[in-house]
Amino acid sequence: MSASENTTPARQLVDRFGRVHNNLRISVTDRCNIRCFYCMPADNVQFMPRAELLSFEEIERVVRIGTTLGIDRVRLTGGEPLVRRELHRLVERLSRVPGIVDIGLTTNAVLLGEQAQQLRDAGLKRLNISLDALDPEVFKQVTRRDSYDKVIAGIAAARAAGFSPIKINAVSVKGLTEDQLIPFAELARETDTEVRFIEFMPLDADGQWDREKVLFADEIVALLQAEFGPLAPVPAANPNAPASDFRFADGRGKIGMIASVSKPFCSTCNRFRLTAEGKLRNCLFSLEEVDIRGLLRNGGADEEVAEAMVASIAAKNEGHQINSSTFVQPDRPMYSIGG
Repeated sequence: MSASENTTPARQLVDRFGRVHNNLRISVTDRCNIRCFYCMPADNVQFMPRAELLSFEEIERVVRIGTTLGIDRVRLTGGEPLVRRELHRLVERLSRVPGIVDIGLTTNAVLLGEQAQQLRDAGLKRLNISLDALDPEVFKQVTRRDSYDKVIAGIAAARAAGFSPIKINAVSVKGLTEDQLIPFAELARETDTEVRFIEFMPLDADGQWDREKVLFADEIVALLQAEFGPLAPVPAANPNAPASDFRFADGRGKIGMIASVSKPFCSTCNRFRLTAEGKLRNCLFSLEEVDIRGLLRNGGADEEVAEAMVASIAAKNEGHQINSSTFVQPDRPMYSIGG
């Protein structure tokens, strides 16, 4: 019996710090239809040739092998995953893989209006929508594109298709998005939307990240409490979740903080990444990668792919070192790695 046929994990992906990895984030493309400044250059982006991207069949094979090592959750990312043609067919394939209990998608929602129902029908369980501003002009400043109305229509289509709660990830940048905090909080209080504020991380293509531009989680909490009163911490339902959740004192609505810079959650990380061209990364900030595509396309057996995964996780560092003088920003920006 090959590794891909064995659905009972005989081993787990455990690093030297005892962290078990069961959550694989898969980038399906490095292409994107907006140009957020914290992720991509504004112009002249050099995308990978399509032939270098993993096929849906190759992605499915990696996931099937991964389930023999305990992977039970996958999240599709990009770039913008919805620019990959027929993405719902990949969701459909992955939803049939024994052992996979959850399939999520991170999207900017520009194309979601025309795809939400297809994705839901194919077996997509959860949506995270990247939206940094509820003001069209601020949105344009961040994304350098005029697509705000399409995003709002995409969110409405997702809600109509039955995705609930709708989760929004908002990168918070000092001097730019402070005035978006209250509108986002009101959205969370008035609808089934869960907003999560993410600290600006050093993964921009232009290398312009500056710690002084980070709007820290504690600052966000203080600003929201000044407007709405005390925020009550919500006990984590999932100890591996990156967000610290809070409820408003009157019980209306929930928000989250992903404090990647000020309060790293590396000690409970259970995630690793597969880039669009098939490189395995054991950390978002990793400086090393393992070539899975080479194994897939050169006759590698399932067990060889499994061993490559095991070795990658075994080599994972204790943390990303953003707050250390030894930190080195990866050469690859976020859109090239996969969010």
